[in-house]
Amino acid sequence: MIDYISGRLAELSPTNAVIENQGIGYIMEISLQTYEELNGKTEATLYIQRQVNQRDGIEIDYGFATKEERNLFRSITSVSGMGASSARMILSSLTPEELQNTILSENVARLKSIKGIGLKSAQRLILELKDKIVKGEGSNLDAILKAQTNADAEEAATALQNLGFAKPNISKAIQTILKQTPDAKVEDIIKAALKML
Repeated sequence: MIDYISGRLAELSPTNAVIENQGIGYIMEISLQTYEELNGKTEATLYIQRQVNQRDGIEIDYGFATKEERNLFRSITSVSGMGASSARMILSSLTPEELQNTILSENVARLKSIKGIGLKSAQRLILELKDKIVKGEGSNLDAILKAQTNADAEEAATALQNLGFAKPNISKAIQTILKQTPDAKVEDIIKAALKML
């Protein structure tokens, strides 16, 4: 299985890229985010995800400028009813950070605004991906705090980190608390979180 490919960027369009490596041209389907990253470059590295088209059994390689985008592609295609085309459309419409913030803030309307994503698909994406994002890397704590735009939550999160709790656990606890009481003050958030952690 191929993890990534580096080489000369032989061809580039908004939907695919060809990277030449040792005289062989590898074509990959790409998102608009990756296209923008590659535009103007002569050399490139793309992270690969191979998908098999269920209808005709054809293997298609998808290329991503970052591992983060590839991980989101994998997460989206793990949601029931979400294929590679839908995942590419979502990643062409939103940056990885925007997508994470959209899911964490449960912004159904923003997901529905993407071509081919209906109400049920948007709700399923949020339901199935929210926990994965919260349990993911610690950087998502910042995404939650931005999504909530709550200075008290940020202060409480820092205090809890200083007490030795893990970022993913803090993220989940604060998110739950803010859902129940959006105006909670720092002390209230910390007290409630300590009961949950």
